[in-house]
Amino acid sequence: MDFKKFLEENHHGEGLLRIIQESVPGREVTLAHVIASPKPIVYRKLGLNPNIDFDKAAIGIIKMTPAEAAVIASDIAVKSGDIYLGFVDRFSGTLIVTGRISSVESALQAVVHYCNTELGYNTCKITKR
Repeated sequence: MDFKKFLEENHHGEGLLRIIQESVPGREVTLAHVIASPKPIVYRKLGLNPNIDFDKAAIGIIKMTPAEAAVIASDIAVKSGDIYLGFVDRFSGTLIVTGRISSVESALQAVVHYCNTELGYNTCKITKR
């Protein structure tokens, strides 16, 4: 059935159409990526501290559902080593960390491991570029 026909049959002349959209998040880490030696512009555009040694620096990004798990992930990440918490959003499930490449990798590994083994999440592979 096409959308126009659906509207004609279900609109009932009320002048309004109600659309209900529902999201049912799974328990998963959908993205875990390390950006090694990013250009300074990337830091500036993300609102991160650009005054660092870029040759040894990295940005780590994680996306997960349910979104509130980003709070747990941020705690695990900062306790895993010497990283800076750049951004955490409990509404979108996004976490961004910065630091030395090895520290960022360790932080992402710690988060993904905990989510998989302790929380029973489906997890993705950690990628790096």
